[in-house]
Amino acid sequence: MALTPIAFTAEDFRARMTRATQDAAAEGLDGLLVTPGPDLLWLTGYQPTAITERLTLLVLGGDADPQLLVPKLERPDAEAAVGAGVMKISDWRDGDDPYEVAARLLDPGASYAVSDSAWAMHLLGLQRRVEGARFFAVTERLPMLRAVKDENELARMAAAGSAADAAFGEIVKTQFSGRKETEVAADLAQLLRELGHEQVDFTVVGSGPNGANPHHEAGDRVILRGDMVVLDFGGLMYGYGSDTSRTVCVGEPTSQMREVHDIVRAAQQAAFEAVRPGVACQEIDRTARRLITEAGYGERFIHRTGHGIGMTTHEPPYMVEGEERPTVPGMCFSIEPGIYIPDAFGVRIEDIVTVTADGGQRFNDTDRGLVMVE
Repeated sequence: MALTPIAFTAEDFRARMTRATQDAAAEGLDGLLVTPGPDLLWLTGYQPTAITERLTLLVLGGDADPQLLVPKLERPDAEAAVGAGVMKISDWRDGDDPYEVAARLLDPGASYAVSDSAWAMHLLGLQRRVEGARFFAVTERLPMLRAVKDENELARMAAAGSAADAAFGEIVKTQFSGRKETEVAADLAQLLRELGHEQVDFTVVGSGPNGANPHHEAGDRVILRGDMVVLDFGGLMYGYGSDTSRTVCVGEPTSQMREVHDIVRAAQQAAFEAVRPGVACQEIDRTARRLITEAGYGERFIHRTGHGIGMTTHEPPYMVEGEERPTVPGMCFSIEPGIYIPDAFGVRIEDIVTVTADGGQRFNDTDRGLVMVE
């Protein structure tokens, strides 16, 4: 995408809070309670320096102005946030009962969606103080809260994807054989940072039989010639996520390795071609799974085809059987089918994709063929 990320403004955060309030009302909720985490950062631009036992709570609902309750000692930081000017900020002091203070902002008997990241002690404290109130997880009632990205967010996603692609382009030039998985993983992490990521979340390097574990954590296994190696890596750039997977071979692959890789590549391409507005998320999963099953490897495709991504690596929507929610322009998610042969090798190919007005667009465009490395 030929877009350059720009700073979010107070008006951006006002629009997000307004939209979230309207979405909550449309779901029959009286409001939304947001604690520190990605939802609070997305809605206000504020993220406490440290998430502690002290209650921080954004209250959205009805016709009332957005209200952010913070510990007294953290108020200066909250007031410095970009979104501070479009919400009322109040505070509580150590020694106060924060839940009693928060209860004054809520309505008895009302129903609220609450951030998934809320601490149990905070939710239980609110339950004790707000008579008759009902609380629901945001993912349960408002799963699409952050799912549809605007142009500025898409530009950040595109930049993160391009940087991850550049990291792959560099890592395949390095030596694999004779080195530990952890050493290659460290190189990948360094490349991501050098290419603009402010945070590296994961660098999966699954060589040989370790590649049959989709979430293998890089270990001390020495990579050998003849190994297939699954590379899955990503993090945050401009506050938004990258996540891409490619499978390489150290030296010449066997005929089975080539066959499996070709099947996964075809399934990934078919699933991408299935992306368009209005298609149920499960249909994207079904498309990839059908092709792999017809090739005789259905039992070796052991995870969903994809997950939403944005300010966090995994978020709604999910490309999985049973998810009937239709895709809409601006949604971003992974397409990452895989085949895993126990005690032998694994193959996964993953791109991040956004839904456009008439189809889909990839944020990753490195070689999806079987790349040979040294």
